[in-house]
Amino acid sequence: MFLNAVRGFCMALADSVPGVSGGTIAFLLGFYDEFINSLNDLMGRDSKKRKKAFLFLVKLGIGWIIGFGLSVLILASLFEAHIYQISSVFFGLTLFAIPMVIKEEAAVIKGQAGNLVFTLLGAALVFAISWFNPSGGEGIRVSADQLSFGLGIYIFFAAMIAITAMVLPGISGSTLLLIFGLYVPVIGAIKELLHFNFSYLPVVVIFGLGVVTGIIAIIKFVKICLERHRSQTIYAILGLMIGSLYAILMGPTTLDVPKAPVSLSTFSIPFFILGGLILAGLELLKARLES
Repeated sequence: MFLNAVRGFCMALADSVPGVSGGTIAFLLGFYDEFINSLNDLMGRDSKKRKKAFLFLVKLGIGWIIGFGLSVLILASLFEAHIYQISSVFFGLTLFAIPMVIKEEAAVIKGQAGNLVFTLLGAALVFAISWFNPSGGEGIRVSADQLSFGLGIYIFFAAMIAITAMVLPGISGSTLLLIFGLYVPVIGAIKELLHFNFSYLPVVVIFGLGVVTGIIAIIKFVKICLERHRSQTIYAILGLMIGSLYAILMGPTTLDVPKAPVSLSTFSIPFFILGGLILAGLELLKARLES
């Protein structure tokens, strides 16, 4: 119980910030395949597997809810005021995670250099999404009095796409929300709900429905890719992570009040190193959990 709650807590911390996805954390902590199989079994017909998957995901979910709640309460107030420092942390998290994923999957990707094309495709995909920013470089407001039908549809499909990224060990779903101009608004809406401001409930419900729909739509596909085409999938994941570095640098342009992209003058080396130290801490945690 405690072990899986800790795993869920760590996933939530990653899912709540642009950079490394919760899937990457599951990957680095060594339970990603169990996580994917449990999501798949939960929607299967085998009652015994479904029960086992449900118990595993509930334990994981308890830690995830605690971690995400704490992250939202802290991040919502810090994000816009300290965007460049936080972006530097995210950049460090993502950059240092790339060699860790390579190390974890060395046996799978060794001698498969031809699959580098999937890395290029993954990086190009994230770069294209960032370049053709759907938010148009303008802040998006999701307060209850400004929630139109079109914006609701936009939030729903953004949530579908974001949860797909959160499940995959690659680009963070929060990074995609940042690209779509929805990261700060959605985090803010969840924070308001945690403070019992129920006027933001429609926003959170629409987002939640998109998340559930996205999981149902993608999980079988992810499982098949990892089982039958693991090398190509890992190369593609590395590409998504490389591409997300650019997305993080462009993140400030998607704020409610857009700011300039991260530059050499605004990049914070101490916070960048902090991102690496966080991943080093996760490696130590993994070693302890496996001992």
